[in-house]
Amino acid sequence: MGCTFSGLNALYDSTNVGGDVWINENRFKIVRQLGEGGFAYVYMVKEAIPDSSSASAGGLANKVKDPSHLSDDGTYAMKKVFIQSNEHLEFVREEIRVSSLFNHRNLLPLLDHAIISVQPTQQGSWNHEAYLLFPVHLDGTLLDNSKAMSAKNEFFLPQMFCKYFGRQLCAGLQHMHSLEPPYAHNDVKPGNVLITRRKGETPLTKLMDFGSARPARKQIRSRSEALQLQEWASEHCAAPFRAPELWDCSSHTDIDERTDIWSLGCTLYAIMYGVSPFEHALEESGGSLQLTIANAQKNGQLDPNRSIPKHFTNS
Repeated sequence: MGCTFSGLNALYDSTNVGGDVWINENRFKIVRQLGEGGFAYVYMVKEAIPDSSSASAGGLANKVKDPSHLSDDGTYAMKKVFIQSNEHLEFVREEIRVSSLFNHRNLLPLLDHAIISVQPTQQGSWNHEAYLLFPVHLDGTLLDNSKAMSAKNEFFLPQMFCKYFGRQLCAGLQHMHSLEPPYAHNDVKPGNVLITRRKGETPLTKLMDFGSARPARKQIRSRSEALQLQEWASEHCAAPFRAPELWDCSSHTDIDERTDIWSLGCTLYAIMYGVSPFEHALEESGGSLQLTIANAQKNGQLDPNRSIPKHFTNS
């Protein structure tokens, strides 16, 4: 799985602004860094195509099946991952494979990718790099927007919450859950939901980051399997949004896509109230996030100045 790199001249200086990156046969110029985390960096890049008068002529346009995924001005988001072990390499390959399964307007599409071999440094660090290309969404994530609004004592309107965010996230997850076999995202949270706002158009939300997405249905039939699942979940599923069965898994149980439904509920709650339903346990002396989630003890001390419809507060 994975592709070889076809532009070796970009190998070592590709993180510099203005530098060139080749993803297979297509060349991109780095515009600026958008974010970073772990061993990954995200950049805005602009495609360098033979006919610069049209962003849709040649290049990536010949490869992407859905023309709606193409940028009008040739700009995209590129995720660069430094891979330090064979285990990490397989994880990235699985992310690429799984991302390629989905085709839905509320799921971020993977447009192209490349995995290249890199000569190790004297310290013996990473020996592979991965480049993943996506549409760019500069309005940020729901987490970014929620923080910015909270700083101004502003919040999402319930109508926008229901009509746009809730409905669209449900549609994206339904697509994943309807595959054969069903896939679970496993890390639904505000930081993994992109927003796009365009004048005169309905706000669009897209669920992203499928590094933790796996077949949803698992049969657990031993204590060893239960512990392995709990350990995996602790590494790949954000704690405040993690379903109870992933915190304390029974030795004989069936896990399915309902873990995403729990995370979705926590995500929508966090969008509406500005805080996830169980994080209050982290601020309490002796508080346990695991026990709070297991007992469904959601936060009861919300901002009294918030105007929230009763059908939200009673849910």
